[in-house]
Amino acid sequence: MKRIFLMLSVAVMAAVSLSSASFADGDAVKGKKVFKKCKACHTVDQGGRKLIGPNLFAIVGANAGHMEGYKYSKALLASGLTWDEATLDAWLKKPRALVKKTKMTFSGLKKDTQRANVIAYLKTLK
Repeated sequence: MKRIFLMLSVAVMAAVSLSSASFADGDAVKGKKVFKKCKACHTVDQGGRKLIGPNLFAIVGANAGHMEGYKYSKALLASGLTWDEATLDAWLKKPRALVKKTKMTFSGLKKDTQRANVIAYLKTLK
C-alpha cells in the first residue's frame, strides 16, 4: 500500500514539475554554480568518494540507492525510484516530500529554474 502511495505521489509530483519547469531549458553552466550548495555533501567525479551523501556521477537514469558502499536509508532503498529528470526535479524541490524518511537533510531548491539548471548540469556527468 505504501509503495502504491509513493508511486502515485511521484507521478503527481512529476506532472506538476513538468508543467512548471522545462528541463530542456536548463543551463548546465548555471547549474554547476547552483550545485555548489550540494558540494558539502556530494562529489561528482567519476569514481569519486562518498561524503555525507553519495557520489552523483552518472546519477541521471540510475536507480536510487545504486552506489556501492554508501549506506542509504531503508526508505530510499525501498522507493524503487529511478533518477530521471522528473524524479530529480521533485527530489531537488523537497526531498522529504518524495521519500519521507530519507537521510538527506537538504530542504530543497524552491526555484524551478535552479532545479532545471542543476538537472542540466547532472546530465553532463557521464
